[in-house]
Amino acid sequence: MGKLRSLDPELAEAMGLELERQRQSIELIASENFVSVAVMEAMGSWLNNKYSEGYPGKRYYGGNQFIDMSENLAIERAKKLFNADHANVQPHAGSQANMEIYFATIKLGDKILSLDLPKGGHLTHGSPVNFSGQFYKIASYNLDSETEQIDMDHVRKRAEEEKPQLLLCGYTVYPRIVDFKEFGEIAKDVGAVAMADVAHIAGLIAGGAHPQPLPHMDVVMTTTHKTLRGPKGAMILCKEGLAKAVDKAVFPGLQGGPIENMIAAKAVAFGEALRPEFKDYAKQVVANAKVLAGEMMALGYRLVSGGTDNHLMLVDLQEKGVTGREAEQLLEKIDISVNRNMIPNDPQKPWVASGIRLGTPAMTTRGLKESEMKEIARLIDTAIANKGDEAKLASLKEEVHALTGKFPLYPEIDF
Repeated sequence: MGKLRSLDPELAEAMGLELERQRQSIELIASENFVSVAVMEAMGSWLNNKYSEGYPGKRYYGGNQFIDMSENLAIERAKKLFNADHANVQPHAGSQANMEIYFATIKLGDKILSLDLPKGGHLTHGSPVNFSGQFYKIASYNLDSETEQIDMDHVRKRAEEEKPQLLLCGYTVYPRIVDFKEFGEIAKDVGAVAMADVAHIAGLIAGGAHPQPLPHMDVVMTTTHKTLRGPKGAMILCKEGLAKAVDKAVFPGLQGGPIENMIAAKAVAFGEALRPEFKDYAKQVVANAKVLAGEMMALGYRLVSGGTDNHLMLVDLQEKGVTGREAEQLLEKIDISVNRNMIPNDPQKPWVASGIRLGTPAMTTRGLKESEMKEIARLIDTAIANKGDEAKLASLKEEVHALTGKFPLYPEIDF
């Protein structure tokens, strides 16, 4: 990146510092990951230069024959990964893709039944501050108060009471397996569109570490980063009967020109996910999460739902005398990145929260395994127990750097 350093040294400095932060830190934010150099090469390519409104074989600009080749690779690989009849790889982000699904399947003012945001849902699943809560009627199902897991009998009861036009499953902080088959059956019984938002677990699904949503769901949204380990972006997967409506909602409905360099990067990531070693990766992500969760509980932390079946866990900090925000800021001092998160029935406001969400995708990519997860739990616990001891925190930061130094990140990049 010599050209960048020469033309814009200020930006280059910021980028270099961020690379160093990623290399030195323990990254436990469940929605983050480290993409391959090949994915980054596709993102930073000359495909950025082309306008290609429309779809392969039907563009509104000339000169797209090779762009079509690239986008078709992404489409076919996505369909293979998720057993989908149809894939639209053009959505720029998960929130946009969710909006596009709503526009494709239901009318403004129709009713969506989803999990409440404070219980683990997403802003675009009906929050009143989001377009979804403003454009649609929202009804909610809840977690079981004892298990803190989804009770499918309760979901069925709520669906029968509310008669939604769309039944939505898929969450931002749910640590258990989602029963797509039962959700699909409930949706069919009440005449609703069955939709899954698998943004968090898509990589686990692709790697065989979580059940597939299709064919149980009518339509599926996923982001292409997170556990899928691709570029920032999204895609929509659906049954053949919804293909035309989905494509029309994406373009020309809510988007113009697709970002073809990002679509090429999606194709690279999907190709990586089709390789046998990706199954090993997905399996290790879950194994690491189970060990990290078990170790946190052994150290006296309460985990929402009592553990995890996937890549993330939600840690309740109320008995430890710190809020989620305090823990996030404290751990950042020792170069451990987490995010504060509300727990069910949280007495704190979202900006503060009573919990932290931990995830294992990024550090699993770097090669960390079960023994390192135990070490990470110890580092977190020691930091929280010594929150006012700056000398101890400085010592813990050195331990973090010693650990990450054993697992080099992007050694081929000299920046």
